[in-house]
Parts: sequence; structure tokens; C-alpha cells
Amino acid sequence: MLNAAFIFIAPGADPRRDRGTVETPSVRLTSIGVSSYAQGADAAREMAEAGCTAIELCGGFGIRGAYLVEQAVGGRARIGAVRFDLHPGLDNRSGAELF
Repeated sequence: MLNAAFIFIAPGADPRRDRGTVETPSVRLTSIGVSSYAQGADAAREMAEAGCTAIELCGGFGIRGAYLVEQAVGGRARIGAVRFDLHPGLDNRSGAELF
């Protein structure tokens, strides 16, 4: 079974509260909301330590956020990213401007 995570960034999101898991016969996907790149890196590290091998980041992370997450997991999980130049959920701004 693939143990995967999707981490999204949104103002006011709390990774202790804003999370959920969906499990199918072949994939367990945990979704976690964070409000900063640092929280995203912490959440990714937590998931990698729990055996998650694939982590996808929402488009709000930008290049810097994705780099911080990649460094946090230290090669224990593959990192992918959804890409938006201007994110519709962030008032059409880049996550790099906000976080």
C-alpha cells in the first residue's frame, strides 16, 4: 500500500487540527493543512518518519517551500508539487510572496 500525504498551505491552517486520512485498498492519503513553510517542513518530516514515501505539496509552497520540505525529509520520501504561478486560493498571489 502506498502511504502518501498532501500538504496544503493556507492562512490560519493548524496542522494539529486541519488533517484527515482517506484509505483505499491501494493508497492511504493523509491531507494536512499548514500556515507556514516551517510548519510544512515539520509536517513532512512527521509523515516521513511515520513511513510516508510520497508527499505532494500544494501550489502555494513555491520553490523555497518545496526546498525546505525536501531538506526536512532527508530523502526518506519523494516530494512532488502542484504548480501555480499565481494561486487562486491565495488571492492570485504566489506563496513566495506570502510565506
